[in-house]
Amino acid sequence: MARITGSWLSGPNADPGDNPAGDYQGKELGLPKSGAGALAPMTRRIVALIFDWFISIGLAAILVRPNADQLIAKMKLPAGEAPPPHFVVVMGSLSTPTLLVWFVLGVVAVTLFGFTPGQYFMKIKVSRVDTDGPVGFIRALARQAILVFVVPALFTDSDGRGMHDRATGTALTHTR
Repeated sequence: MARITGSWLSGPNADPGDNPAGDYQGKELGLPKSGAGALAPMTRRIVALIFDWFISIGLAAILVRPNADQLIAKMKLPAGEAPPPHFVVVMGSLSTPTLLVWFVLGVVAVTLFGFTPGQYFMKIKVSRVDTDGPVGFIRALARQAILVFVVPALFTDSDGRGMHDRATGTALTHTR
């Protein structure tokens, strides 16, 4: 029986030259191979995400204004143990506000403009694959809600779209 079904060690049986999506990623979606409207590579997406995260940290710090000395004074430290550095305390206090700011920033920016600040910086945008219309609030909200879990963005289909883009009928494409 093992010879008929193979094993998990044998790997896939597909020919290494096979490309289920056609000649390039995005072809089945009707997107061009390169230039404006072509699918953005994963590296640009990650850089845009990091850029948006740093903007969110800054905005959260402005909104929350954490005081490291007060936060350290409230900690219950064992006798003789040194308190953590101020940077660690401040960043720890900003973790949830940063996520909330990032979420709101993503929903609002994609709804209004079709891209976040990081995506604008990287010259990519969120596009609908079914029409040339705007992404809209519901799709932007659903996309961002799925993206909060980060992991769905790492799993891509044959066209290079993450699970959050597949679920909302969107794709990250080049603007120029």
